Amino acid sequence: MYQAIGVIELKSIAKGIEATDAALKSAGVRVVTAHAACPGKYEIILTGTISDVTSAVDHVKSRFDEKLVDSSIMGRIDPQVITALFGTAPTEKKGSLGIIETFSAASIIKAADIAVKTAKVSIFELRTSRGMGGKGVCLVTGDVGDVTAAVEAGAQHAKDQGVFFGSSVIAAPHAELWDQM
Repeated sequence: MYQAIGVIELKSIAKGIEATDAALKSAGVRVVTAHAACPGKYEIILTGTISDVTSAVDHVKSRFDEKLVDSSIMGRIDPQVITALFGTAPTEKKGSLGIIETFSAASIIKAADIAVKTAKVSIFELRTSRGMGGKGVCLVTGDVGDVTAAVEAGAQHAKDQGVFFGSSVIAAPHAELWDQM
């Protein structure tokens, strides 16, 4: 079971592709996603044991320091977050809906992890940067009280980091809204 996430953002697409290869060759990690992100950055999200993720991120940072925008290592990630990052989260369209929006991939992953550890919610969707100007968004579902607590906790982390953009809680989403999601 994977327990950690490493996020690396570089300011070069060419070096980002090279860095992804270097990360994979340096430790026993798996790529969750590696892609060009707005505005002209390259985002790498790795998963594996905490020691392997740390080794891979440190290796990339040492080789590509001049192109590094940001990096983050998060251990003991809730399995729901990993599943959502791989795009295989269950998509039950029921209950209340909570949304957290941040300015970076690393911050939304951490906010999502905090949200699911705070209250009994399910991740409906977790998106990082692609097609969103480099932002991240997490949607959670559950009972309105749990969704509110989860969104408040995840949003507070983003606020503390200075990367919060917005949040919402919709107690009873309209059926047509669910159909659009």
